[in-house]
Amino acid sequence: MEIGIYTFGDLGPNPLTGETTSMSQRLKEIIELGKMADEAGLDIFGVGEHHRLDYTISSPAVVLSAIAQATQNIKLTSATSVLSTLDPVRLFEDFATLDQISNGRAEIIAGRGAFIESFPLFGYDLKDYDALFEENIKLLQLLNKDEIVTWQGEFRPNLTNAMISPRPIQEKLPIWIGVGGTPESAVRAGRLGTGMALAILGGDPRHFKPLVDLYIQAGMDAGHAPESLAVGVTGHTYIAKDTQQAKDEFYPYYSNYWSYVNKQRGMGTRMSRADFEQMASPATALFVGSPQQIIEKILVQHELFGHKRFIAQMDIGGQSFSTIAKGLELLATEVAPIVRRETNK
Repeated sequence: MEIGIYTFGDLGPNPLTGETTSMSQRLKEIIELGKMADEAGLDIFGVGEHHRLDYTISSPAVVLSAIAQATQNIKLTSATSVLSTLDPVRLFEDFATLDQISNGRAEIIAGRGAFIESFPLFGYDLKDYDALFEENIKLLQLLNKDEIVTWQGEFRPNLTNAMISPRPIQEKLPIWIGVGGTPESAVRAGRLGTGMALAILGGDPRHFKPLVDLYIQAGMDAGHAPESLAVGVTGHTYIAKDTQQAKDEFYPYYSNYWSYVNKQRGMGTRMSRADFEQMASPATALFVGSPQQIIEKILVQHELFGHKRFIAQMDIGGQSFSTIAKGLELLATEVAPIVRRETNK
């Protein structure tokens, strides 16, 4: 199994100190985090796209290109690209350029987005939320296949013998669809034959098994070989020496994270310690605990989903860079080797 990390570059205040890292410093730390992940032997590093002042990354390809210059082996992906409001031609060319710069390490995880600020920003109507994504993902796949493209659609100008440049070093850019929990998204990913990056932020992981089944069945019904249908799992993660320490340390950050995320969404709720304890219990999908606890949760999910990739979001809630770095080291040195060994049997 491939193991990696991803970040949205959120700018929340540290709940222990009250300080908020500047955007400039946060970007420097994200680049350093990518370098550390590469040096530690992790497989993939991702950055997400937001268009808000409380997030640092609006252009994943630009940030990943900077990380490409500081790394050698790690794969570099968006996590996600909000494809409903992106021009597929621009997105493809940006990531093909990244692929050239990184010597063949670029990937795209495309999604509809949990936030909607990009719709008015780029002049799109929210009522076209799903139709835009459907058209754009199909065009993105065509651009990935052919270097000269003729195409007609509803939402962008037509293409007539358009040269799509540059081409990636890889034969094709790996494209995944990010799925947050809707059956329709899982079926779409299977039908189109992309990978499915399944965001599991909590609850009983067994509740997500039907989405994987729908994805595989839709892919097979569309004629895609089962072995080509790759599942990845993404989730919030905090690792410490033992599980109690992990929960004690992470609760202030996680409560803080959901406090400002809910506020961004117009809600004022705050997570109690009791709610957090339930979310972090051994049978749930929230990856909080000792290295052994994290290993067990990943392997339990692997039994359910047969997934090929796990990507952890480790830097949320206003944590200091030193705290994030400790978690990354534990993921790379104590979790990843055992998970790879056990899933390679």
